[in-house]
Amino acid sequence: MGKKSRVKTQKSGTGAAAVVSPKEMMNLISELLQKCSSAAPSPGKEWEEYVQIRALVEKIRKKQKGVSVVFEGSREDYFAELMAWAAECGASCDGFEIANFADEGYGLRATRDIKAEELFLWIPRKMLMTVESAKNSVLGPLYSQDRILQAMGNVTLALHLLCERANPASPWLPYIKTLPSEYDTPLHFEEEEVRHLLATQAIQDVLSQYKNTARQYAYFYKVIHTHPNASKLPLKDAFTFDDYRWAVSSVMTRQNQIPTEDGSRVTLALIPLWDMCNHTNGLITTGYNLEDDRCECVALQDYKENEQIYIFYGTRSNAEFVIHNGFFFEDNAHDRVKIKLGVSKSERLYAMKAEVLARAGIPASSIFALHCSEPPISAQLLAFLRVFCMTEEELKDYLVGDHAINKIFTLGNTEFPVSWENEIKLWTFLETRATLLLKTYKTTSEEDRSILQKPDLSLHSRMAIKLRLAEKEILERAVASGRAKRLHFQKQLEEGAPLPLYEESDIALLENADAKLPIILRKLDEEDEHMEPELDPSRAKTLLESTEAALLNGQSKDVNGSHEDTQQEKKNAPEKEKGECQEEPSAQRTEDASKDKGE
Repeated sequence: MGKKSRVKTQKSGTGAAAVVSPKEMMNLISELLQKCSSAAPSPGKEWEEYVQIRALVEKIRKKQKGVSVVFEGSREDYFAELMAWAAECGASCDGFEIANFADEGYGLRATRDIKAEELFLWIPRKMLMTVESAKNSVLGPLYSQDRILQAMGNVTLALHLLCERANPASPWLPYIKTLPSEYDTPLHFEEEEVRHLLATQAIQDVLSQYKNTARQYAYFYKVIHTHPNASKLPLKDAFTFDDYRWAVSSVMTRQNQIPTEDGSRVTLALIPLWDMCNHTNGLITTGYNLEDDRCECVALQDYKENEQIYIFYGTRSNAEFVIHNGFFFEDNAHDRVKIKLGVSKSERLYAMKAEVLARAGIPASSIFALHCSEPPISAQLLAFLRVFCMTEEELKDYLVGDHAINKIFTLGNTEFPVSWENEIKLWTFLETRATLLLKTYKTTSEEDRSILQKPDLSLHSRMAIKLRLAEKEILERAVASGRAKRLHFQKQLEEGAPLPLYEESDIALLENADAKLPIILRKLDEEDEHMEPELDPSRAKTLLESTEAALLNGQSKDVNGSHEDTQQEKKNAPEKEKGECQEEPSAQRTEDASKDKGE
């Protein structure tokens, strides 16, 4: 397919945009930067700050209307060009095609039978957009001077993407033209749609994501218009908030870790064609072949001709899918909600509890997770709660004596309760805590289900309410499970049932890879991705510090979204020496659904 010309077009509204003087725009940008860089709001004032930032952004967007440069036609018009370019570059193009799957948006469809574990897709490095290719592009001079670009690969990729989009000679145009023009992440929600997420555990990340994006946009708007090393960037005449939000969303939904060419470290990349795949439950099936210098993907399962080809994005919760990918996955086997727990330092037994937890490799305060499965708690959380509820005498048993160290191995194993009283306490605590969390929501599960029956609900509102409901259902299951366990152990206590005794011979079972205790004396792999990273004190109160502390998409620098994801996936992924490509394509499952349905 021949290249179509790019035109300046207005995405919404009528009439040409009013002429805005550079000084007026710079004043608005400065105001936005100051607002987004000020001290964090006091608890309970986050929504108020979000509304204020959003009002400023909307004022800027209104004045920028009609300025963005976009491509003619729809992304579907360019799929043939993408496939032709991929074939020229040496990628695999046989056995599948790009197709529209209604509610799931675009994805890959098998054009022949494909066997499970069959290598059906590979993408050579020359097709990838990476931090390294950004350094070697027109963005290179600015990258060499700007500390934020050097610290944040995802921001570098976003600007790299915008520069290449504006370059008629860019080798990546066949890919860029097939990217969605809009996304369904909360960055693109209307204010009323975001309001549905109030009281959910996702709201803080949603608000900070918007604030971070606005701050970065304001910062780079100033850099592009004032920094000498930015003079040759093709963004000076057209760098709108919508442009940056689009680039951020493209990167946030598609970025992946791959090895650098020499295999010495990892870098961030956008992987054309492969990132069309949609998500389902399963295992990681993508790796990086350093010998052939290409990303490779094997089939997750057997696929018949005309069936959709899926990949597994990782063990993400629905909150992560909504915030960072823009879809809600109905059948998410890894859905969970966060629960922050800690032993109070003012407690009399704090030192003893902290020591037992330390021996088990568990911090005295952390963010854990309640899972959608049964039991709702992991071995780590069970171990923490057992220690949390221990009496002084019980703590001594795990601190003093010849067998104290070995007994640590039993903490996360359901077969070896500390005591019946301890089990009753911990399950009562869990039941009470989950009940209290349920009371923080403004609506009930029944009310949410009723709202979801409304046919005129917007796509984004529906997604937000589904997420809100899913959180409640996990908490409700935790309440029910806690109650059932509490009653069970009360019965054991009343009947005088003997406590299972730990024997030295059991240590072999506990160390076995298939044992029920996969965690003690290893790093905690619970959900701690939203904990603020510690920063170098020398960077205090600088823009760089505030930007680094809250990355492009509100996540940790681990591109996969959570430490839990990374550790879990490493069990199944190839060894690092062979290269590793973590799966987080955009595959925006709902990105086109609203357009298809006319919503």
